Amino acid sequence: MSLLESIGGMIHSAGGYILPFLFVLVIVVFVHELGHFLVGRWCGIKVTAFSIGFGPELFGFNDRHGTRWRFAAIPLGGYVKFFGDSSVASTPDGDAFASMSAADRSKSFHHKKVWQRAAVVAAGPIANFLLAIAVFAAINMAYGRQILVPRIDALVEGGAAAKAGLRANDLVVSIDGRAIDSFQELQRIVSTSPGTPLKLVVERAGKDVDLTVTPELKVLQTPFGKQRLGMLGIQGSRNPADVRNIPMGPVAAVTGAVSEIWFIVERTGAYVGGLFAGTESTDQLSGPIRIAQVSGQVATAGIVALLNLAAILSVSIGLINLVPVPMLDGGHLLFYVFEAVRGRPLSMRTQEFGFRIGLALVLMLMLFTTVNDVLHLVAL
Repeated sequence: MSLLESIGGMIHSAGGYILPFLFVLVIVVFVHELGHFLVGRWCGIKVTAFSIGFGPELFGFNDRHGTRWRFAAIPLGGYVKFFGDSSVASTPDGDAFASMSAADRSKSFHHKKVWQRAAVVAAGPIANFLLAIAVFAAINMAYGRQILVPRIDALVEGGAAAKAGLRANDLVVSIDGRAIDSFQELQRIVSTSPGTPLKLVVERAGKDVDLTVTPELKVLQTPFGKQRLGMLGIQGSRNPADVRNIPMGPVAAVTGAVSEIWFIVERTGAYVGGLFAGTESTDQLSGPIRIAQVSGQVATAGIVALLNLAAILSVSIGLINLVPVPMLDGGHLLFYVFEAVRGRPLSMRTQEFGFRIGLALVLMLMLFTTVNDVLHLVAL
């Protein structure tokens, strides 16, 4: 399929892609910026603007505190602008900084104590993680957890599992010391560990047997693009007695949500580490085009699946913003660490230089992921 045909097909079904994409993105961005906003207000900082999106304003209103709430034309992010900021990246207004009155200083972001500024900045990513916990926990409580017992029904001849000595009817007890209670969890760990030796404990005829198996790397073309997956060559149990539905109360639901988030964080870290080590491919990095496509496809499975995607994306946004690159929340936090250690902030010139470097890195990443998305469309 040609690029024009691919883009044409996407435009033809724009409603099916764009509306779910905006639904997911607006929720994630709003919650992130709301974290900054609420903690900023709690610290006594005046908020001049709360924006969903960038560029020209489509519509908005002013609240009684003087904050302009706006929805902009390019909804690929958002920002909270505090009193004393010269830009949406929260860089200080150098011209007005020194000439502020005492009253203005009391409500300026950049005149607050370093711990207050750090709290405001960290509140955005924290809000993203809290959103993910709330969504995952709500789904857990509403639907419980249906699992397939991690019992092996059959093996592919010559596959990684058969070579490692696994047998039909083996029950997987743990992987690398981590207890396994479902075939889904077994699949998830294996699929994200291609080429990595895994230490398994399986129950066989009432006894525990220790084995080491290395998932084979398979590159599969999926609706979401090429996926590099680890595979053992096993089939799960087809016995109805091995299918169980586990109801979850509030504590179990929240615990399960935190566990899900930790798995996402852990695997993201492993993927990034693999990029630097050269064992992972950059073609799995996605930008707004592919996220929109995935949102549309997930939306066909219903609102629960779309909310689940929003929670996953919220964790990803939280993690990305904690990367210590100027322009991102993590970059601001890094500056505040230097300030706390030195006893004074970095010079305006140093901060401005850092923000320019950060902007260049962010733009390069956006360009790279967009090219990846376009190549993915061409390959469909």
